[in-house]
Amino acid sequence: MTDSCNHALKQQSGDSSVRQKLRALCAYEIGVIPLPVFAVIALIVFLSAHLGYLPKNMIGGLAVIMTMGVFFGQVGQRTPILKEIGGGAILCLMLPSVLVFLGVFGGTTLDATRMLMKEANFLYFVIASLVVGSILGMSRFILVQGMIRMFVPLLVGTLAAVFSGLAVGALFGYSVYHTFFFIIVPIIGGGIGEGILPLSLAYSAILGGSPETYVAQLAPAAVVGNIVAIICSGYLARLALKRPALNGDGMLIRAREENDLFQVKEDANKGIDLQLMGAGVLLICAFFILGGLLEKVVGIPGPVMMILVAVLFKYLQVLPKRLEIGANSFYKLVSAAFIWPVMIGLGMLYVPLDSVVKVFSVGYVVVCATVVVSMTLAGFFIGNLMKMFPIESAIVTCCHSGLGGTGDVAILSAANRMSLMPFAQISTRIGGASTVILATLLLKVFA
Repeated sequence: MTDSCNHALKQQSGDSSVRQKLRALCAYEIGVIPLPVFAVIALIVFLSAHLGYLPKNMIGGLAVIMTMGVFFGQVGQRTPILKEIGGGAILCLMLPSVLVFLGVFGGTTLDATRMLMKEANFLYFVIASLVVGSILGMSRFILVQGMIRMFVPLLVGTLAAVFSGLAVGALFGYSVYHTFFFIIVPIIGGGIGEGILPLSLAYSAILGGSPETYVAQLAPAAVVGNIVAIICSGYLARLALKRPALNGDGMLIRAREENDLFQVKEDANKGIDLQLMGAGVLLICAFFILGGLLEKVVGIPGPVMMILVAVLFKYLQVLPKRLEIGANSFYKLVSAAFIWPVMIGLGMLYVPLDSVVKVFSVGYVVVCATVVVSMTLAGFFIGNLMKMFPIESAIVTCCHSGLGGTGDVAILSAANRMSLMPFAQISTRIGGASTVILATLLLKVFA
């Protein structure tokens, strides 16, 4: 009797343990989607693609890139080591390229994705949303005062990166033209969304060919540069512990009261006004179209003119604050929900694996590392002269070589200095936009 009771208790305990594991499994989320729900969605998309019934329109394309983007992005963000170097972005960009090379995707899947990314120009829409929404959403105080404060370190760091990169590139047999436009510029261009994509459009407009050809050549440099920047940031954090005099513990400027001015709080509106967001979408489209019109007048590619006009409008405070909030709200939606999926589309259609493999070599990686390290060192020494803490100044300058907002988070996290985000955004967004504009103007001259 006692044995049977013990057996029953053990069985009940075992069943309870199984139920707990099942509950934990059901509660596990891919992104924000519970695992069982995501599994059903993925199965539906897979079966429809495998059987040839996937719609060859925007809905079918979005289903493909969203499903894969959510999954691969989460894997990259949760994998040890990989998560410390912007793994979500890297995995979403490179793994689809590998799968296409291996012939994993059927024609239906590729056709639906191609229709979305190329024929419907979803890529252009995402680019415009990221660039215009991010610039209009910046604090004007940070835009103006941050640029004044960061101008010298950013300028000197950029010049150091360019000249050292060109010198090392020459040692490895790269031409000045190739080193500058296809290695240095993508590293300091502001990331994938705000840098590589507008650059690919500008390059294709000036040199001819399709944007995907240039994405495949530009993206590897940006990825390598981001990894080196994270390593530099981690090293600077360890150096700060050994040399307290160089360390601001997250404060960039030696005067604490001036530092506090840059800690701008979020706007009071906690809810999302969907009508304002809709107006923001219209505003973003208008900026993109205006850039195209101005291209016909001044001859500068439309995406670059779009950036210039957005910065000018923000500086002059032309637009009502409510519309800026609407555009920025949509930017937040796009940056939170569509970056990884768009990278899936880029990897599938715009990053042929054979082209990526061709650009990689020891010399290529050394040139990329030289660009980032020289920029970081310049920020370190110039920051000290500008009454900034050298460690923090170097980290912020280093963010100029990060993969956009994702890169900034990874770089600052490696140094445990997230309080530097306002300055990092200046370094990445404005520094990146300036790089895109200047590189485009120079390319028109030397093409």
